[in-house]
Amino acid sequence: MKLNEALVLAAKAYIEKRFPNEPWAGAAAMYTDAGTLLVSTAPGVVSLSVELCHEVGAICEAYKLGQKVTATVCVSRDDKGVFHILTPCGVCQERLMFWGNEIECAVPSPLDSQKWEMKTLKELQPYYWGKIFLKD
Repeated sequence: MKLNEALVLAAKAYIEKRFPNEPWAGAAAMYTDAGTLLVSTAPGVVSLSVELCHEVGAICEAYKLGQKVTATVCVSRDDKGVFHILTPCGVCQERLMFWGNEIECAVPSPLDSQKWEMKTLKELQPYYWGKIFLKD
C-alpha cells in the first residue's frame, strides 16, 4: 500500500485519542502488504537509555502477522498542539530494511515539518551498508 494522507491521519487520531491532554505525544502508523494498518506508540520510561521508538510496536506486529511493512509515518505533537512529521531514525530505518529498501517513509518537508513528502528507504540511505544482501 502506498503512503497517503490516511496513514498520517491515523497516527494523529491515535495521538489525540490515547494522549488527549499530554504534550509531546507521538505515534507511528504503517501499512503492510496485506493492507493492514498498524499504529503504535512508545511507552514512557524513567531511564532514557531503554526507551523505544514509536515505530517498534508496529514493526513487531507486522513481523508477528507475517506481513511486510510497505509504508510508514511517525508523528509527534509538541507542547503547543502542533503535529510534526519525523523521519524514521537510523535504528528504525535499519529495522525496516528487514523488508527491503522500497518501503515508503514520510519525511518532513524541508520548509515545514507539519507537511510531509514520501521517500523510500533507498533514498534515505543510498549507501546502506547491507545493500549487498538485498535482492535489488
